[in-house]
Amino acid sequence: MRVLIKGAGVAGLTIAHELAIAGVTVKVVDTAPGVGTGASGYAGGMLAPWCERESAPDAVLTLGSKAADWWNAALPGHVRRNGTLVVAPARDDAELRRFASRTSGFTWLDEAGIAALEPALAGRFRQALFFRNEAHLDPRAALASLHLKLLGMGVAFSFGIDPDEEQAGFDRVVDCTGRHRIGSLNDLRAVRGEMLVLKTSEITLSRPVRLLHPRIPLYIVPRDNGLFMVGATMIESEDKGPITARSLMELLNAAYTLHPCFGEAQLIETGTGIRPAFPDNLPQMIEQDRQIFVNGLYRHGFLLAPAMARQVAETIGAGAGRAHRSQRRPIHPTRVPAQEGVAP
Repeated sequence: MRVLIKGAGVAGLTIAHELAIAGVTVKVVDTAPGVGTGASGYAGGMLAPWCERESAPDAVLTLGSKAADWWNAALPGHVRRNGTLVVAPARDDAELRRFASRTSGFTWLDEAGIAALEPALAGRFRQALFFRNEAHLDPRAALASLHLKLLGMGVAFSFGIDPDEEQAGFDRVVDCTGRHRIGSLNDLRAVRGEMLVLKTSEITLSRPVRLLHPRIPLYIVPRDNGLFMVGATMIESEDKGPITARSLMELLNAAYTLHPCFGEAQLIETGTGIRPAFPDNLPQMIEQDRQIFVNGLYRHGFLLAPAMARQVAETIGAGAGRAHRSQRRPIHPTRVPAQEGVAP
């Protein structure tokens, strides 16, 4: 069987990986000059299903709980299993309590516990939530490594071409073109995300830190070489333009609130990405004849892409040699054990 995958973002590459392992002949095409140039390249890379459950459906937890295992198996050494720390200024303690009430899988930490995990934050927060089982990775490094691995597995790539011109001669086509399907897939909408990258040698963090605020929650994800990815915004907009002055000020102010050393950091990069989403903010796999559309990852690309890839591989394997009627369905969740938070 020969399968064409349109789109070289996180969805397309993870699906290519699952299909290649199953012995399927795969080609990936993209209009971009390389992998991960869209929203995937601006992701935080947080594999944090318990934290995301605070504002997401339960399926995000059940589907995302195995994401770290998938990435670690596919790309050994890329996943850092240091958990997630969630903090709030003293004036916003109520936000921390609210977050705890909507999540699970955490333990409460006092000031000494925070200092033990992140010495740079010693004395800055009275209490925190620690999600021990969460992880993170560097999205750009992971996609680059996955691309190289797929080349070694025999997956073909073509960049800078129109994917629609490559469909002839393939048994199935998997469309992972993200925002380019807004307007053609029913109910798919655009959600704009903004981020920036800071560089400083004055502070070290070992894990993603989420700073809660009633208006704009912030996350800071450590990278190598003194880099920190800062993000938070979710704006219902199709605007692909540069980051706004307001968002830049809010992100910088929030980073400074986490630690004043960020006030002296170098601003290395700003970026925006359009993250397509369906009304329930869960991805869908839509079959139309011999074509499969995978879309709607919203802000959960690296977290939910492995589960989507497995389902697409199962669908293509099960459907080999038979016709497919058009159907639309969400990615199917699998149950994981409940993990309750422990109150202080």
